Formats: sequence, C-alpha cells, structure tokens
Amino acid sequence: MKQRENGTVIDGVTHYQHPNGGGLVAVTATVASTAYVGSKARVSDKAQVNGNARIYDEARIYGNARVEEEAWVYGKSQVSGQAIVFDQARVFENAEVNGRARLCGKASVSGRAKVSGDAAASGRAKIVGCDSITTGRHQ
Repeated sequence: MKQRENGTVIDGVTHYQHPNGGGLVAVTATVASTAYVGSKARVSDKAQVNGNARIYDEARIYGNARVEEEAWVYGKSQVSGQAIVFDQARVFENAEVNGRARLCGKASVSGRAKVSGDAAASGRAKIVGCDSITTGRHQ
C-alpha cells in the first residue's frame, strides 16, 4: 500500500477515502454517497455499494459484487464475485458470500459460513458456524 497525494495505491489501483466513514474505495468501484464505508473497510475492483448499505470493520467487497439498500457487511467478512447482498441482509464475523449467490430479506451469514455458487438465502434464514451452501434456496 502506497500513500499518494491523490489517494492510496493498492495492487496498482488508486483508492480514495469514502467521505462517509473514511474507508478505502478503488477508483474502479462505485459507492453511493449515502452508503457508509468504515475506516478499515475496503471496496475494490468493480464492486458496488448502493443505497444506505453499511460496510465496516475489516470487511471487503470486491469483484463485481453488490451490496445494496439497507444491507450490512462487517467483521472480517467478504462479499465477492457476482454476489448480491440486499434488503436488510447481514454478513458478519468471518463469513463469505461469493459466486452468484444472493442474500436478501433479513437473512444473515455469520461465523465462518459460506454462501456461494448459485445459492440464495432470504426471509429470516440464518447460515452460521461452518455451514457452506452452494446451491438452492434457503428461507
């Protein structure tokens, strides 16, 4: 990581501090001014954070992933690939959502759980611990 006058360079890509929270956002990523990116969080590649979504702690959003609406991603969790986390969904602790997975409603993924592939979790689904879901719908 290299600090420059016009941003911080990580892996050859310039990142700037998001005005709402101070987290790092790659110039290739898109983050709404209404979204929150905490000071230790990072949004990179072509990822998008829209609406009132909150990314904080040491969470990472990358690839073509999207976090939208009122969703929260925090802890040391990661959302990547073409995954979408939206509505009031939560991803936290060391959880991962990747591939083309979808997480919506008030669903949550926590612990070291992983939701990937074409899997979808909605409603009040809770994927916890070391669970791993790669296909199907979970409510």
